[in-house]
Amino acid sequence: MSHNTTEVLAGGLVLAAAIGFAVYAGQAAGISSGGSSYELNASFRSLEGVSVGTDVRLAGVKIGTVTGVDLNPQTFRADTRFSVQDGIEIPDDSAIVISSEGLLGGNFVEVMPGGSPFAFEPGDAIEDTQGAVSLISLLVKFVAGSGDES
Repeated sequence: MSHNTTEVLAGGLVLAAAIGFAVYAGQAAGISSGGSSYELNASFRSLEGVSVGTDVRLAGVKIGTVTGVDLNPQTFRADTRFSVQDGIEIPDDSAIVISSEGLLGGNFVEVMPGGSPFAFEPGDAIEDTQGAVSLISLLVKFVAGSGDES
């Protein structure tokens, strides 16, 4: 009988650890935020490193996530939809930028707030956008430009 009790206790411990990992992963991914949100849109020239689920941050704090990315066949730009937590009013002269967490880090969408007293309404489009900057293209420009010292 003690052999079965040990197996049941070990199984329960493993199950509790698995549930703990699942809860932690859900919180880290922002899945279990549970709050309501509203959607905004933006169009980028380059959306490199950003996909559905990427963080949207304001002053370094996560305020939402990217919910959709589509290529606009007329403008050849990346039309992006993202959610913002209710209660966070973004001024309607704000800019939105693709930023990097560092040389080896991933990209995220950063909101650069403006000073307007009016805020974006759900479904509005942010016009002032700046796409991702490719590290490779910057390095190529630096290397190519360093030989022009005549």
